[in-house]
Amino acid sequence: MKRVFFMLVSMLVSVTALCQETVSTADTLRKDALNVFMSASDYVKKEIPFINYVRDRKVADVYIISTYESTGSGGSVTTFFIVGQGKYQGMADTLKSNISPDDTYDMRRAKEVKTLKMGLMRYVAKTPLAQYMNINFSKPLSETVSTDKWNSWVYSANLHAYSSGQKTYNYGYIFGYMSANRITEKSKFESSFGMDFQFDRNEYQDTTYISTIKDYYGELEYVKSINDHWSVGGTSYIQSSTYSNYDFSVRITPGIEYDVFPYSESTRRIFTISYRAGIEINNYNEETTRQKLQETVAFHSLTAGFKYIQKWGSIYTSLAWSNYFFDWSYNKLRLNTSVSLRIVKGLSFNIGGSASLIHDQISLPIGDASLEDVLLRRKMQATDYQYYTSFGFTYTFGSIYNNAVNPRFDY
Repeated sequence: MKRVFFMLVSMLVSVTALCQETVSTADTLRKDALNVFMSASDYVKKEIPFINYVRDRKVADVYIISTYESTGSGGSVTTFFIVGQGKYQGMADTLKSNISPDDTYDMRRAKEVKTLKMGLMRYVAKTPLAQYMNINFSKPLSETVSTDKWNSWVYSANLHAYSSGQKTYNYGYIFGYMSANRITEKSKFESSFGMDFQFDRNEYQDTTYISTIKDYYGELEYVKSINDHWSVGGTSYIQSSTYSNYDFSVRITPGIEYDVFPYSESTRRIFTISYRAGIEINNYNEETTRQKLQETVAFHSLTAGFKYIQKWGSIYTSLAWSNYFFDWSYNKLRLNTSVSLRIVKGLSFNIGGSASLIHDQISLPIGDASLEDVLLRRKMQATDYQYYTSFGFTYTFGSIYNNAVNPRFDY
């Protein structure tokens, strides 16, 4: 047994020595490569092998922040903020990768890698690896620009269905949605229409409980840009909901918004204050706690939203207040927030959640809900608050370099 143990130890020592020798005689240019701190997938590491992917921002020559935004065409724009440190101090670039709604996942990541390569070139040019770089232009430029036959309009439609069950239980769900949007730098028009149908059947002893929920909605929104800080617009919302006790409801809400920072900086920071006021026309399925089957009420809301993305992390938060004019005690205060903080090397803290103080349930039906309604969540219940939260820590340690990709036994 001791003999086998010493054989295993000898093999381990030999393998370790061989690995060390291989590392020491491997690519001698690796030590001269650009140290980059960024969130990189295995694909990016494979496609951009001429840099060192380090885990600590403080030892990086360059750090890269990436953000993602949807576009009016149904596609997206990935923005890379490249910032130099140390001997690259003062160098900074912003590059965008435009993703078409028709692009596959593979096409998207290829475009993003191509953008990253171009953005890194002027930093790599200052390293010994620059002599091994080649730049090619693959396609001649066209002298003409084709026009958009859709005039920036984008249409979408989908339908989903789901069902499950067993001997004493059945569940069915159908969701449909369609939209027509046109988004430009000067204006934004968005429209959507949808339906949601849920069916539950539960058997307990000799009793069968059946629950159905039907929701229909439609929304129209138009926003006009005034300048780089101001916008005006309006929203119309229509709904019918068995759960919320709306036979038919219409909301018409004009509003105005101010961004403390220019809208052009929205991928890194945005701080908006918006005010909206409008009317609501409601027909209820059941008489409400205020003895109403139908009514027209006025309301207003004030919302502040803030987003900030930096090398130390990101913050997203919004605070909204709303109330009805007929009785200001019918109000609602809602806070949403999400924070990601890089505390020290390898350690980050993430927290997010939402909290609401609710005093505006004007559609709440009169009378007590039955046990079936409560357990099956068929009807809205009275509440003073609502919340959810999540938080956690992430800690990594070890080598600051993270260049290798090994997908073996991943699946």
